[in-house]
Amino acid sequence: TSLCVFWQLLHHCVGHDRHLSVTVNAPGGLVISTVDDAQGQINFEAKETGFYQMCFSNFHNRFGIMQVFLSFGVYYGNQQNPSKIKEEEKNKKEEIRKDLNNTLSIIADATYILENRVFHMFRYYSFGRMRKSVDYFLLLSNSQYITWWSTALSLLIVTSGYLQLLFLKRLFVTKTTTEEEKPRC
Repeated sequence: TSLCVFWQLLHHCVGHDRHLSVTVNAPGGLVISTVDDAQGQINFEAKETGFYQMCFSNFHNRFGIMQVFLSFGVYYGNQQNPSKIKEEEKNKKEEIRKDLNNTLSIIADATYILENRVFHMFRYYSFGRMRKSVDYFLLLSNSQYITWWSTALSLLIVTSGYLQLLFLKRLFVTKTTTEEEKPRC
């Protein structure tokens, strides 16, 4: 069986890079697969039974926080070269011709093929949908980031203006003096 893992990144601050380093370890501790890009997909073969460990590293965005959504897809299929697949298809066609009277086997084979193709269509559809939603959530988080910074800077500008007026008023304050309280040089 093969395991296909998709991830989706959401930045809570202005993200510099969508890179995410991912390492997959087998239950025995061996490194199965590593990827260091912004693609959002890693494929590996699950040969052992047990708990697989995924390690995520966010060293590309030193000050950015990432929120990662995972989507696992398991698909069963032999990873063979195309010539072997064509030979198997020819053999299957010959078997189908031989078993033309066996209606149940034809229906079962067609159902299996249809189920496999629908699964792969759903897998690619989910991957495309996740790609589109990454941009939406990134835009949303950047909008919140900009809103908070705009509010903070507006408050800073208003406060600094108030303090400038206060200091200017104090600069031009004059005391009223009487004849007896004249300032001395």
